[in-house]
Amino acid sequence: MCNSPMRINKLLCFLLITAVLLGSAALSVPVLAEPNQEEVYPLIVVGSEPEAITAAVSAARNGVKTLLLAEDPVLGGLMTRGRLNFLDMNYGPEGELLTRGIFEEFFEAQGNAFDIAATEQYFLDLVEAEPNITLKLNAHFLRPLMEDNKIIGVVVEEGGQEQAHRGMRIIDATADADVAAAAGVPYTVGTEDYGVPDRLMGATLVFRVRGVSWLRVFLHNNFQRLLSKLNSNWGDPAAGATWQVAWGYGIEALDYQARDPQMRFRGPNLARQDDGTVLINALLIFGVDALEPESSARGIERGKAELPYILEFMRERFVGFRKVELVDVAEELYVRETRHIMGEYRLTIDDVLENWDQWDRIAHGSYPVDIQPAAADDLGNVIGKPAIYSIPFRSIVPLKVDNLLVVTRSASYDSLPHGSARVLPIGMAVGEAAGVATAYSLEHNKGFREMSRSQEAIRAVQDQLKAQGAYLVEYEPPRPAVMEHWAYEGLKVMRRLGLAAGGYANDYRLDQPLQYWDATYLLNQVIKRANYFNHQVKVREITFSEGLTWRELLSGVVEGISGEALEPEAALEYLQEKGLLASELEQRLTNALGATPTFGEIYVLLGKVYEHLLT
Repeated sequence: MCNSPMRINKLLCFLLITAVLLGSAALSVPVLAEPNQEEVYPLIVVGSEPEAITAAVSAARNGVKTLLLAEDPVLGGLMTRGRLNFLDMNYGPEGELLTRGIFEEFFEAQGNAFDIAATEQYFLDLVEAEPNITLKLNAHFLRPLMEDNKIIGVVVEEGGQEQAHRGMRIIDATADADVAAAAGVPYTVGTEDYGVPDRLMGATLVFRVRGVSWLRVFLHNNFQRLLSKLNSNWGDPAAGATWQVAWGYGIEALDYQARDPQMRFRGPNLARQDDGTVLINALLIFGVDALEPESSARGIERGKAELPYILEFMRERFVGFRKVELVDVAEELYVRETRHIMGEYRLTIDDVLENWDQWDRIAHGSYPVDIQPAAADDLGNVIGKPAIYSIPFRSIVPLKVDNLLVVTRSASYDSLPHGSARVLPIGMAVGEAAGVATAYSLEHNKGFREMSRSQEAIRAVQDQLKAQGAYLVEYEPPRPAVMEHWAYEGLKVMRRLGLAAGGYANDYRLDQPLQYWDATYLLNQVIKRANYFNHQVKVREITFSEGLTWRELLSGVVEGISGEALEPEAALEYLQEKGLLASELEQRLTNALGATPTFGEIYVLLGKVYEHLLT
């Protein structure tokens, strides 16, 4: 054909040769931004999680044509594949539900302890009811399509083939912010943001059993709770049950000795299914890096290997479990923590526990700051319990990359407040807000970053969220009583380092004398965490002895930060010269070097020490 005198055939030959040459070049040069000549969607949502569903549905209801790329064969992510169906609810100071809108629709239809199969169908029906949504299941994210600092689409694997999809706006609703990370958004992992690298909250393998006598569970757990109200030394105040859910057996669970040293069995959350089986959330697995698929797979297999021993223990020790048998386990782990992206604003622990409102609020939360254990010898902690706080829009707008929002637990939250903000009801409310924000962004041709600095844009998003049922209120932050304590500024520094916890009652024991082991731990941890950020700080292990007084504490603190072994009076002068004694603490130490330090006093001292070590 190429030798034909016909001009049309010569033209076709030229085009054919050009195409072959370009095709060869494409083998060695990556194509970053030009997918197949397909429709450009106004919005692409990536993820199977509940946050992905609310984002897509919210956008669609606001007239945005949306492509939902779900990596799993079913919708629901952690709720369905991870079988987390014991929801962490958020209620305000007056008992009002804070996470309304699409989440409230779900909660009213499915309730807590929902049936997994019914929830899979509910989510599918919810998505398919929206004509503006195109759903693709089993679409595994591979990489973003970029133009400079803008994300303009994604490449996914569908049916063994790579497929590119272009979008004007992208919402990353993957649990681990995979899209944002691949696009170049900066992030931290685990607790490295406060100087503790390589620490991730344990993952959980939810498993399903049959043969539980629910009536006996119901009577036992509620009786335990009743006994605890009659006498604090009786029963179990952490136990309870309804006809659908139960919680308790924490005292019994402490006796379980795991065969795998990287596991712990804790007091279970129990949830009945429609067929009478029961889902159990209780097995913590440590050493899992959920950013590595092989590590997650090994975690599941390790959990399966431990379960026969756990079931035998439950038969012997748990009332109502004498005939319990394993049915199966969840398809994926309940992973609490991986990445924390850097956004236009990072939610802080002070924001949450001082109950701060935000001008660009898009959701409210109140769940306790629940930090689950990261190792078998770690008990975890509840840092505090907020009355109400606001999630700012700026926290879902990532740095560096435009046209992108991140809406899951991996949004721009510091690792400690993430202990509260990570829960699914908050995430679903945030996802709904992202859908509304996308509609505004497209209609007004404003980028998300520009919107994050515009009161007019945010007000319009807030108004629309309220119109579709979301709960958003401007409020005067309830002031926790601990903020009136003279040692509060020191407490705040230590709390930001994860070294002070107030529990559900926000009781930080500031006036309680501390033990020598508390002082040893706190001083050494402050020095280590300062060293993470300032390598010029030398790490020296200091050990205090029984009968600790201020005399020993002052000498130990100075030796820890300077290497000098000084007598107490000289150590006091050293700290005074360095400006490390707050005025009120200095007054309290006058003629009191023989006294036992309190938690509040050491928090004030070590708070100043930490700030000094960073300079």
